[in-house]
Amino acid sequence: MKFKRLISAAVVGTAFAASSAFAFPDREIKVVVPFTAGGPTDVVARTMAEAMRKHLNSPVVVENLDGAGGTRGPSVVSKAKPDGHTVLIHHIGMSTAPALYRKLPYNPMTDFEHIGLINEVPMTFVARKDFPAATMKEFIQVVKKDAKKWNLANAGLGAASHLCGMLFQSALDTDLTTVPYKGTGPAMTDLMGGQVDFMCDQTTNTTERIKAGSVKGYAVTTKTRLKTDGLSNLPTVAESGLPNFEVTVWHGLYAPKGTPKAALDKLNAALNAALKDPEVIKRFEALGTGPVSPDKATATYHAKFLQSQIDLWGPIIKKAGQFAD
Repeated sequence: MKFKRLISAAVVGTAFAASSAFAFPDREIKVVVPFTAGGPTDVVARTMAEAMRKHLNSPVVVENLDGAGGTRGPSVVSKAKPDGHTVLIHHIGMSTAPALYRKLPYNPMTDFEHIGLINEVPMTFVARKDFPAATMKEFIQVVKKDAKKWNLANAGLGAASHLCGMLFQSALDTDLTTVPYKGTGPAMTDLMGGQVDFMCDQTTNTTERIKAGSVKGYAVTTKTRLKTDGLSNLPTVAESGLPNFEVTVWHGLYAPKGTPKAALDKLNAALNAALKDPEVIKRFEALGTGPVSPDKATATYHAKFLQSQIDLWGPIIKKAGQFAD
């Protein structure tokens, strides 16, 4: 009997040790944002961190690790201890970095666990308010007819506006004169001032300016028209003459490769709970975006979607010949 009791104690002790080893979370969770505080991705991260905290019953803090064009943060997370306590929130740049950077210190597909998508931000084509086209169909015709005459602004290498501009040129099979800026702010200032002709940028940056009449809105880059106040009258690019044209700025949640499934499952459950949180929905609406549907907030969909985006952007970026070291 004594021998049996010793065996039972050993079994219980082993089981307890195993369960303790996979206890998650047992301390604060750090959410890394690869951009400066106050930007769109940072706002998304802080909104999600607060909502996820309630469901993980653990502190969730945001750390901004900007630099190297948004590649420093992912590099740090890819090398972090894979225990679920360090995660990354990144946008569309996760799919374009492999083509944009010759020496990328991580692989977006193999160095991370993909937890799920968070949201998608539509984009809009806008131009200086006196641009000589009344509709998006006319806009496409005018730009294509005399491509060298018009200047296409963007917020810098790898920015959403840069990517949308490259996709537009690819769809037109035309090279345009591009004017890169150090951020959306100065690009939009010059667009409103008439120093550049047009750009494609997120609704978070264009909606209020379209409503105010300081820029002219032409089209949205989503599959269907938007119901957003001030944008509901804009057609899609696809229906305006460029079939299958679609681009959104999406965000996803990542963990280092090798993170235990138990931790990943809890993180995914917290992600999905947060996307249903009324405060998150309200905050996202104010940003001109919204949570993805539940089928997109999964590890499987996230991984497949990321690969499809890498496959989409790689050839476009390489054809444009725009790289960073």
